[in-house]
Amino acid sequence: MSDYNFRAIEKKWQGRWEQSRLFNAKVDTDKPKFYSLDMFPYPSGAGLHVGHPLGYIASDIVTRYKRLKGFNVLHPMGYDSFGLPAEQYAIQTGQHPAITTEKNIARYTEQLKNIGFAFDWEKEVRTSEPDYYRWTQWIFMQLFDSYYDLDADKAMPISHLVSIFEKEGSQGVRAVCDENPTSFSQADWQGFSEAQQQEILLQYRLTFLAETTVNWCAALGTVLSNDEVKDGYSERGGHPVERKRMMQWSMRITAYAERLLKGLDKLEWPEPVKEMQRNWIGRSVGAEMVFDIEGHTDKIKVFTTRIDTIYGVTYLALAPEHELVGQLITDEQREVAESYVAQAKNRSERDRMADVKTISGAFTGSYATNPFNGEQIPIWIADYVLAGYGTGAVMAVPAHDERDYNFANHFGLEIRQVIEGSMEDGSFPGKGGTIMNSGFISGLEMQAAMDKAIAFLEEKGIGKGKIQYKMRDAIFTRQRYWGEPLPVYFKEGLPYLIAEKDLPLRLPEVDKYLPTEDGAPPLGRARDWTYTTSEGSFPLEMSTMPGWAGSSWYFFRYMDAKNQDVFVSPEAADYWGAVDLYIGGAEHATGHLLYSRFWTKFLYDRGLVPIAEPFQKMINQGMIQGRSNFVYRKKGSNTFISHGLIGDHEVIPMHVDVNIVHNDHLDLEAFKQWRPDLADAAFLLEDGKYVCGAEVEKMSKSKYNVVNPDDVIESYGADTLRLYEMFLGPLEQFKPWNTNGIDGVFKFLKKLWRLFHDQNGNWQVTEEKASKEALKALHKTIQKVEEDVERHAFNTSVSSFMICVNELSALKCKQREVLEPLLVILSPYAPHIAEELWEKLGHAQSIIHEHYPQAEEQYLTEDSHEYPVSINGKMRAKIKLSLSLSRPEIEAAALEHEDLQKWIAGKTPKKVIVVPGKIVNIVL
Repeated sequence: MSDYNFRAIEKKWQGRWEQSRLFNAKVDTDKPKFYSLDMFPYPSGAGLHVGHPLGYIASDIVTRYKRLKGFNVLHPMGYDSFGLPAEQYAIQTGQHPAITTEKNIARYTEQLKNIGFAFDWEKEVRTSEPDYYRWTQWIFMQLFDSYYDLDADKAMPISHLVSIFEKEGSQGVRAVCDENPTSFSQADWQGFSEAQQQEILLQYRLTFLAETTVNWCAALGTVLSNDEVKDGYSERGGHPVERKRMMQWSMRITAYAERLLKGLDKLEWPEPVKEMQRNWIGRSVGAEMVFDIEGHTDKIKVFTTRIDTIYGVTYLALAPEHELVGQLITDEQREVAESYVAQAKNRSERDRMADVKTISGAFTGSYATNPFNGEQIPIWIADYVLAGYGTGAVMAVPAHDERDYNFANHFGLEIRQVIEGSMEDGSFPGKGGTIMNSGFISGLEMQAAMDKAIAFLEEKGIGKGKIQYKMRDAIFTRQRYWGEPLPVYFKEGLPYLIAEKDLPLRLPEVDKYLPTEDGAPPLGRARDWTYTTSEGSFPLEMSTMPGWAGSSWYFFRYMDAKNQDVFVSPEAADYWGAVDLYIGGAEHATGHLLYSRFWTKFLYDRGLVPIAEPFQKMINQGMIQGRSNFVYRKKGSNTFISHGLIGDHEVIPMHVDVNIVHNDHLDLEAFKQWRPDLADAAFLLEDGKYVCGAEVEKMSKSKYNVVNPDDVIESYGADTLRLYEMFLGPLEQFKPWNTNGIDGVFKFLKKLWRLFHDQNGNWQVTEEKASKEALKALHKTIQKVEEDVERHAFNTSVSSFMICVNELSALKCKQREVLEPLLVILSPYAPHIAEELWEKLGHAQSIIHEHYPQAEEQYLTEDSHEYPVSINGKMRAKIKLSLSLSRPEIEAAALEHEDLQKWIAGKTPKKVIVVPGKIVNIVL
């Protein structure tokens, strides 16, 4: 094969890798391990575009490099295959989501294999496969059978809690539980019925049923997460979303709030991602207290980090969803307040948090009492207060808080700038009162005021000091079909787990993928959705798990994907441990990444895995943006004017498919065939060509700027695609895709191929000793590429390869001594061409079995320097001199150089400045 036939080469090596199972990983305690993982994709019908493989290429380079460094590498791939898109397609077409999903997975797999990734496909997982979700259900069962013991500071079996109840009752139990758990004695517990005991245990279980405020989308028939709602409408389909209270399964992720917060300090993650998690967890130290309500027995509970500002409170603000709102609205305020509540409740918490400009609210007509001074303060409803944060109520201090101030200013409520107050001894927190603005008192004075106020609360029995977390317990169910069934049945209205031997609980067949006529989830359409025990048949849970269930533990399944006895064996878990490198999007910071950490800590607590954190190092790859092209239709005609000729013409810009544009030149015939209305298009051309306009935008079908990797591979090859995506810029940054620039990378690979062949295409690698210059070019590249891979600077590695090949080409280097190591260091980036040339060099084994070459110091040390020589401050020549020369020798060489003699013109220099290894400056 004389020419670089990339199509034949890549097909050949992809087939060999798959046939030999070259990248399949096994536990090997004789080697250090390296676990590299990409966030597994949801297999959409659109397939991959060129932006998707960016992170995969980077991780593939690292894993191939680590193999060359002697590591035993686990680099798997799978699919997050449950999801709403497949279900919506099923609703529209009647086709089972499994069929759509299988088709999409086949397409994704084909595309990924065409790029030449070193994935261990034997360990592929799919979250929608019963063999996989059996273990998702099993983990749910472990959570249900666990509680969080505050003394042990970890999850414990629920049986341990039962043993305490049997001996001591609830007294002395310190555990994470519902707000007001049932109090009982040992004798009470013994006398409770089974149903009563189960109701009490449900107050402690790590996964539990509770009435929760959710985003309900009637059109989709399901609860949506905050991320799936935008401006009161579902992101998918644009359907109205209503905030309402529903009975839902939840998980007590809040039990792990402090550990999730502290664990971030030990992780090598991008700081913005860690900060997002810190903000989401939202640890606040303060006080919780109650306000009496005039004319009501109920009380309003608030949490504040500044109880020392209590005398500045001029109103209370409740979230529209607050449970007391309906009772507190008086008849005089009813029409206005209820209208406002109906509108506010349909905005998601995310939208309300993000919207700092809109000020809306309503007065309830009711008043509360400030327990410190007995003052009556109005109770308002405000959408800047969230039911999901704190208590859903705020003691508003307008002079101290920006949102309180804006709200008070908008509605004409009192704003106190300087506040004095008194306690029983006539002082609070010191004689003469205090200014409640942190700019006027020191941190120590503020803390002293806080401590005194908290002591007052506790003494009066109206509050206590408290650490509050912004994070709420995670809602765990969706009213959908295409998700994991919960392994739960109901007896006398209470939840029980099915037997482990009956796992997996498989999705039943249904006639439609819609809610039932009476509003039950789609599983309610199953012919017999019940569970039979020795006591009889009982209804099964009809909701399914959310999308994050299967993705919260998949990294463990990859370690031992075919094990039918456990979700991962101790041997595999101990060896592979935490993921060493995780590449994926920052958009998952407060979803998948947080839930994965939660589940891992739980599994660690229960002794099921040896690690408490799943991902040790993480990189967020940037987005590859599209480069859109435009044509310009002359207004009122079907004539298109080339970009440089627009001039005074009145034109309408129009996106055009980038796949019929090359180097910004439009393929006129392809354009005419693109759409029926363009068949008779006319053109005003520049030098016989139509030049398109261009702009960088998000890659999108609507902008016709989506580039399919299959097309790039067909035209240039997978190695070119891999190198080009890395060459575009630093991995973490956003960068535009520009097909115009891919030619340069393709030409580089052809130039590399020619290093091994003569001008007639004949093989001509020799065994001769290489020149010092060639070895220097090689060893500089070995060192640079190693440094680059270790710090994930892949774009500069590609530049180094290009420089090296150019230097070797100029030196006409054909020596094995240089070309063989060059292929080894290039192979992680361009594995197909490297394998082909490696085989042609006479090697029987894959290049993956080689060792990364050592950069030798003798070739890295410079023995000469090219001095820029300036005369009177202007650079006039460059002269190459040995670094061993002394200052006088350098000066003499410069003065005697023929290129400088004409500038010196026989004059005696006033001064010659020599900086060895840097510059020479001659002053005449």
